[in-house]
Amino acid sequence: MVKAVAMDRSDFDHPYRGGFVGPQHRFALSVYFEDTDTAGIVYYANYLKYMERARSDMLRAVGIDQRAALDAGDGVYAVADVAIKYRGSARLGDDLVIVSTIDTVRVATVAIHQQVMRGAELLTDARVTAAFLSPDGRPRRQPREWVEWFHAIATKGE
Repeated sequence: MVKAVAMDRSDFDHPYRGGFVGPQHRFALSVYFEDTDTAGIVYYANYLKYMERARSDMLRAVGIDQRAALDAGDGVYAVADVAIKYRGSARLGDDLVIVSTIDTVRVATVAIHQQVMRGAELLTDARVTAAFLSPDGRPRRQPREWVEWFHAIATKGE
């Protein structure tokens, strides 16, 4: 018999958000059937989707509103480079954590180290460079406040 636990409805009406532990942004998710192939193994491109969700959540967590910047015509981040190593396979039903840390911040780019973990096991290790682009697709300076936030994140826990 399943025991019902009384919970406030509002607990279920908000999306999950990750957060920072020192300089690490941690974003948890579960592997669903749609993420896998017929053998129940996560399709390789879905790791990139997981990491994108984690990066977007990391930006939100530091106060960067990508949608507002896009709507205002300020610019938007786009992935310029990815180096990825697959070390293990996630499977249907696995609980994963995407750990993201800021590597370097430059005038128009930010380099982010991302790892997909199943418990203590490293499944995917990636270095992602995101470029800040103007509305016409050209690299441009990131807002100074954002650069300062990235530097503050990178030095947390030192």
